[in-house]
This record gives sequence, C-alpha cells and structure tokens, in this order.
Amino acid sequence: MKAIFSGIGVGALFLVGWLILLSTGTSVFPASTAPAAAPRDSFPPGHLPQRVEPMDLAGPFTFAGEPLPLDNFDVRERLDLELMRNAYFHRNTLLLLKRRARYFPTIERVLREEGLPDDLKYLAAAESTLDEAVSPAGAKGVWQLMAPTGRAFGLTINDQVDERYDLEKATRAAAAYLKDYYAQFGDWKKVAAAYNMGGPNLKKWLERQQAEELYDLDINNETMQYLFRIVAIKYIMEEPEKFGYHVPAAANYPALDDYRTVTVSRSIDNLGTFAREQGTTYRMLKLYNPWLITGDLDVPSGTTCDLRIPNP
Repeated sequence: MKAIFSGIGVGALFLVGWLILLSTGTSVFPASTAPAAAPRDSFPPGHLPQRVEPMDLAGPFTFAGEPLPLDNFDVRERLDLELMRNAYFHRNTLLLLKRRARYFPTIERVLREEGLPDDLKYLAAAESTLDEAVSPAGAKGVWQLMAPTGRAFGLTINDQVDERYDLEKATRAAAAYLKDYYAQFGDWKKVAAAYNMGGPNLKKWLERQQAEELYDLDINNETMQYLFRIVAIKYIMEEPEKFGYHVPAAANYPALDDYRTVTVSRSIDNLGTFAREQGTTYRMLKLYNPWLITGDLDVPSGTTCDLRIPNP
C-alpha cells in the first residue's frame, strides 16, 4: 500500500511539473524533436489550417497537338472540373503514376509505329487506370475493348484466351480502331468521344444538333467530360509535382520485361505443371501472360503459341 501511495505521489508531482511548463509556454520536447508549430497566424480562429487554391488554367492545354479553346468559359469550366477531380482523386492518380513505367513504354512504341499521336496513351489511362480492368458492360483490358470490337480488329477471344489482356496486341487493335474513327471524323477530339460513346452515336448527335465542334455538343455527361478527363490526366501525369504528387522512380511498378520466350506446339493440360517445369510459378506465368484466362491451353495442330517465362 505504501508503494502505491508513493507511486501516486510521484505521478502527481510529475503532472504538476508538466502543467507548469505548459502554462509558461516552455517546450517539453528537446529542440531537435519538438513538433513544428503550425503557422496559425494566417488562419482565422476556428478554421481548418490548410490552403487550397484554384487550378491553374493559364495553359496552354492541348490534345493531339491542338489547343483547347480556353477563351470559351464552358471549356474552361469543364477542364477545371476534371483537373480538380483527378488532382484530388489521390488513390487513382497515384496508381497511374506508379503504373506508367509498366505500361507506357509498350503503348508509346506501338502508337509511334502506327503513326498515331502520343497523347492517345492518356485515353488508355482514362479508360482503365492502366489496369487489366473489367467494366460492368464487359469491356476488358487496358484499352477496355468490347469482345466484338476486339475480334473485329484481330484479337483472339475464347474460353481459354482473351487477347484484350495482351498489352501489345490490344494496343495494336485499339490503334486500328482509332485510325478507323479518324478516317470517319478527321478530328482526334471526336475520335476520343467516339471511342467513349461509339461512332454511330456520335455521328447521330453531331447531325441532330448541327454541331461542328465536339465542344458544341450537349449530350450525356460522361462523354461531355471525356476529352477533358483525358487532358486533365495528361497534364497531371506530365507534371505530377505541380499537383502535389512526388513519386520517386523506386516507387514505380516495374516493367515486366525480364523474360524469355518459349514457343509451344502442343496443348497444355495444366499450366501449373508447365510453369513448374519452366522454373516459375503459375502466378508468375499468369502475370507475364495475362491473356491466359484458364488453367489449360489448347494449341491446334500445326500452330504454335509463344509464352513469356520470367527469368529467375
């Protein structure tokens, strides 16, 4: 009992000393460890101590080499909205910045080889956050292609294989699709809108509303904002620090380019067994070949199939 009262006495003495230090304004931390005081002088009493400023719309903002007409207040406001949405959508924007090293090199190379504007890579970023995503409507892969569209542009899609998940082949298909729309509309802004809502729908609304420019259309909100979302993502990804994002190179998700190619000419009953025989795992085999969607693979007689095997 005496020990208890002795402990209480020491605790009370310590508490009194603490209160005296606080009342005199003396720091209770060493100078090197004391938490930095917030500069509250610039904030009214009772207000949240933060500084949030409007987006810088000085520009220029461009898409596929063409500037957006920022003298149009409606264009400015729609771009402003998408810049705010994506700048403050921290999780998605961070994921885009981390994934770009994995996906952009292949996309950029294919677009260049196909003679398409580099800015179209941001269409893929807007579509899927550079992820092998599946939409509620059934669009799949980084380019979010529907199955009929994928097949129309040369992709194999069946019960075992879905090449919408093959980045290079899907990008080739998307490039052909985008070229087809450019032949129809002759304007990359309209091509982007057509990719979102479908070419026939876009043509219908352009004719019905007698609109010459995409900016003049009054249609569904998703397509109305689509181009501005792409442009906002472009500018945030080009200058992330300007928007408060600091992602060192070490934080990027690595490109999956350290592999060897194995050509198989026979069907594989169990990809797990095949992976073990190749010195890897089923999980790694799927990561390097995401177009494999089941645990086996039919290889028709007289044909071959290339599989990427990660190096140890």
